[in-house]
Amino acid sequence: MMFRNFVLSRNLKQTQYIFNNFRPNPRLNFSEHFIFLSGVKNVRTYCCGENGDGSNIWTEDIDYLDESGKFLYRGKGIRSVEPGIDDHVMVGGLKRPFLNASAVAKIVEIVKRWRWGPDMETQLDKLQFVPNTVHITQALKVVGDGDASLTLFRWAKRQPWYTPSDECYATLFDTLNASRDFDGIQAMFDELILNSEKTGVSSKFSSYNKVIQYLAKAEKLEVSFCCYKKIQESNCEIDTQTYNCLITLFLNKGLPYKAFEIYESMEVAGCSLDGSTYELMIPSLAKSGRLDAASKLFQEMKSKGLRPGYAIFAALVDSMGKAGRLDTSMKVYMEMQGFGLRPSATMFVSLIDSFVKAGKLETALKLWDEMKKAGFRPNYGLYTMIVESHAKSGKLEIAMSVFSDMEKAGFLPTPSTYSCLLEMHAATGQVDFAMKLYNSMTNAGLRPGLSTYTSLLTLLAKKKLVDMAAKVLLEMKAMGYSVDVSASDVLMVYIKDASVDLALRWLRFMGSSGIRTNNFIVRQLFESCMKSGLYESAKPLLETYVSSAAKVDLILYTSILAHLVRCQEEDNEKHLMLILSATRQKAHTFMCGLFTGPEQRKQPVLSFVREFFQGIDYEMEEGAAKYFVNVLLNYLVLMGQINRARCVWKVAYENKLFPKAIVFDQHIAWSLDVRNLSVGAALIAVVHTLHRFRKRMLYYGVVPRRIKLVTGPTLKIVIAQMLSSVESPFEVSKVVLRAPGDSVLEWFKKPIVQQFLLNEIPSRADILMHKLNTLFPSSAPELRSLSPPKALISGRAV
Repeated sequence: MMFRNFVLSRNLKQTQYIFNNFRPNPRLNFSEHFIFLSGVKNVRTYCCGENGDGSNIWTEDIDYLDESGKFLYRGKGIRSVEPGIDDHVMVGGLKRPFLNASAVAKIVEIVKRWRWGPDMETQLDKLQFVPNTVHITQALKVVGDGDASLTLFRWAKRQPWYTPSDECYATLFDTLNASRDFDGIQAMFDELILNSEKTGVSSKFSSYNKVIQYLAKAEKLEVSFCCYKKIQESNCEIDTQTYNCLITLFLNKGLPYKAFEIYESMEVAGCSLDGSTYELMIPSLAKSGRLDAASKLFQEMKSKGLRPGYAIFAALVDSMGKAGRLDTSMKVYMEMQGFGLRPSATMFVSLIDSFVKAGKLETALKLWDEMKKAGFRPNYGLYTMIVESHAKSGKLEIAMSVFSDMEKAGFLPTPSTYSCLLEMHAATGQVDFAMKLYNSMTNAGLRPGLSTYTSLLTLLAKKKLVDMAAKVLLEMKAMGYSVDVSASDVLMVYIKDASVDLALRWLRFMGSSGIRTNNFIVRQLFESCMKSGLYESAKPLLETYVSSAAKVDLILYTSILAHLVRCQEEDNEKHLMLILSATRQKAHTFMCGLFTGPEQRKQPVLSFVREFFQGIDYEMEEGAAKYFVNVLLNYLVLMGQINRARCVWKVAYENKLFPKAIVFDQHIAWSLDVRNLSVGAALIAVVHTLHRFRKRMLYYGVVPRRIKLVTGPTLKIVIAQMLSSVESPFEVSKVVLRAPGDSVLEWFKKPIVQQFLLNEIPSRADILMHKLNTLFPSSAPELRSLSPPKALISGRAV
């Protein structure tokens, strides 16, 4: 009967469940059984008592039976307590405090059973004890489910007994992070910030930092940075680990400068740096080029007794080396070894690369040896770097030694490496080594580059190995390269070297192989043949030049005419005349007309000359026209055509080719400047100008104080000898022939002078042929056709 009364308590089903699953220990009293029972499954109501003041105490014993009705235990009953008010339970007549473990277990049971929602909150409201924040915190640690934990936490916040707890928030954030509920974390964080602004209590919480750490580790960049800024604005303390997480996040996202901003905020806040911060910041600062800041942190880290890791040393060595701070890089490298750290292959490569690029090859070789002694096998790129750097520096022995090691190590050199070695051997004139490398390269199936072929062909051309150069050129053509330019370059090497025979031989090879060259090179070879007196070979070249639609300009024609002026053999004169005819230049038509009679020309010489010079574009061909006049006058004087020569000089002066050659300074001084003229032009100019001076003085009565003939040192002797034959009053000084105007006037009145000035120049050989080969500067065949002498281009007398 007593057992039935107990079973008919307020929570009958729950009580039945408990006692159906309860197996008492005969050695324990009832209160001990209860404690055990409450630790397993807390019971809301234990008996049918009505009051909670402890007055209704059962005096009768209660028999406890199992499911089969077998007697288990007899003891005092337990009076009920008021839920949510009492903080104890009655065991018989004794008050027993409700244990924290039991409270937490009961809360966990309700949360796990009801999960979330109003039902769970209703059950929590019926707890027979008054929970506190510690109970909630411990329960949150056990529950583990994000939604259930949030529901429990929000229920607790509405209770009057709730007080904000940093540990509670931290536990909740841990739970939400474990379930990857970052939206929940952000919502709780905003709620925490709001409470902090209202109460100011939570501003000292450290759970803020966990929020940023979790969001940063989850790579929620914008959210984590936003939370960070909110913490800063709320004047909450941020710990080192949080700063480290943010810095790591920004570095991983490729935003080093944002990471540096976080680091600077860390310094401003006075937050101490730990080893992780240094490990993060020093490599990042170094790689971003902020080497001074990285060095400062490195020294600071060591001063705090922290041991730098390999990543710090590697970053500093690499960055300092790339920035050219080789001494600092080597110092850090040695310091790393002092810390007992072993350089990696990557560090060796970085150091060697830095010293190679700085041109310090000796140090690079030492590091190369250290790398091999350390047991590292140089890779393909490092071999290539060492070989090419030493080759380009002219240290071919070392380069070839390393190159041999590279081949033995099983690495196939690149075309770049072969080319570098080959080109450097070619530059130093080592034909055997260059050809050996070339053959090795082609045998390996590698395709030499255009620069490699160019260097090799240039070397063979300079060594005058025509047959070998032809073989290489044909192989180059077989490789698919266009060989016209390369073949022309070889031809130019022979031309510049004055090896005209080899040049002609190479040109014949080009023609037989179907390789073309350009008109410029044909012209250069033609001029070289002319200079060497190979007129028979020169004529076909000129014909080729003309037939390819190239135009023989006035300069080239004049240079051929200059050769004719100096020619002393009749056979050569014939060849030169044929070459002049092959030019198809209008100047040649003029020359032919100049030597014909007036019946064939059908006009006087002076008109014929004027007509030719009117057709010259003086803006484009002024220099060429001056060159032509000088050489032509030489030729006409030597041929005894003085009248024709005077006509040419007169027309040239009329067309202002030599505008300042004659100067009339009223009654003071008259002068003639022939310094920039050839011998023939100077002689004609002197005679023609003195004739003009004579007419002015005798017919117009104008007599200057003095007359000057500015000759320069070259023409002084020739002109002085010519004038001395007619007893002239001109006195010879350094570069000028001068005489008083009165003396010249008296000299002009002599019949012999009149005949001399009107008729012709004496043809005495000692005058006209005086050092003829050296006194014709304008007709020297070595002058480039496209670059006439400067004096002839700007041949205006001063």
